[in-house]
Amino acid sequence: MAIESKLPHVGTTIFTVMSKLAEECGAINLSQGFPDFPIDGSLIDLVDKAMRAGHNQYAPMPGLPALREAIAAKVQRLYDFHYDPDTEVTVTAGGTQAIFTAIGAVVHPGDEVLIVDPAYDCYSPTVELFGGTPVHVRLGTDLRFDAEAVKAAITPRTRMLMINTPHNPAGTILRDPDMRRIVDMLRGTDIILLSDEVYEHLVYDGEPHASVIRHPELRERAFVIFSFGKVFHATGWKMGYVLAPKALMAEFRKVHQFNVFSANTPVQHALATYLQDPVNYANVPSFYQAKRDRFVHGMKGSRFKMLPCEGSYFQTADYGAISDEEDLAFAQRVTREFGVASIPLSPFYKLPPAGQRLLRFCFAKQDATLDAAIERLCGI
Repeated sequence: MAIESKLPHVGTTIFTVMSKLAEECGAINLSQGFPDFPIDGSLIDLVDKAMRAGHNQYAPMPGLPALREAIAAKVQRLYDFHYDPDTEVTVTAGGTQAIFTAIGAVVHPGDEVLIVDPAYDCYSPTVELFGGTPVHVRLGTDLRFDAEAVKAAITPRTRMLMINTPHNPAGTILRDPDMRRIVDMLRGTDIILLSDEVYEHLVYDGEPHASVIRHPELRERAFVIFSFGKVFHATGWKMGYVLAPKALMAEFRKVHQFNVFSANTPVQHALATYLQDPVNYANVPSFYQAKRDRFVHGMKGSRFKMLPCEGSYFQTADYGAISDEEDLAFAQRVTREFGVASIPLSPFYKLPPAGQRLLRFCFAKQDATLDAAIERLCGI
């Protein structure tokens, strides 16, 4: 039977490739972005309690009312803006599903979607699946947002701009001046903004998270995506949520109901209770900053050059002083010969910059894991 692929140029994700290689080689896995330490035991207890109380059937399509109310209260506390939990908050099966659904809700065949490279690898294929045209614009050479390049890429066919802060894989953040530039470039257009903010609590060195929620002209046209898995070290739960004004959310829910319909019920009950205490997420920045600092300090003894990591739990490193190999080949060799797996940056680009020699390391690991990886990397 002949099958015409809708994504003929797409293969297995680089995350799967490198994690599989790490397993085969017995390497320390700093590639895929997941912690290797346990989650809060009290959160496990809350899920267990919900299951034993019989909360094991479908949740309401947009999410449990108690969880949506807890999300709205958290957003009000952090960003001084109130989203209506009934019409403007939806619980999703992770951030990726939220992104998929948002794009599916508003992107039509022929629409252009601006994607800032390097970009999380689900962005472009999702746009293509719904008939849109991805238009790729690179971050600057310093891996920071290039507002002029993005503005120059806008055309009458532009339907959506996708932004990501803190940025995966670059580890840089957007700041309020960047947001004001985005306000200026979108003013007077019908362009929808998708803001991927799944690492909202992983911002370091005292910097605030510059959410689009803080900017009225942006939030009125934006889907804003968040992840419980990233904040509470439970990536396997695949739990997230999206915020959007009522009209956009109505379109989102039309697709959501035929995609996953609803997310994990007992976990929603647990999160509704867990979110009520801000301490459960207030200490996340300092927790991960200590891990970033441990990794960066240890890598001073290596020949890698650490680039600034302002947010996320990923550290980008330049290996140009070590090898001229292409990044995928070098990452695979380091995994096989030195026993540490990382992610090359080239798969995050439509067209990788010539001569760029960068790897991404995940530092969301136990101290012992990081120390062992540092020792091996310093031996290269």
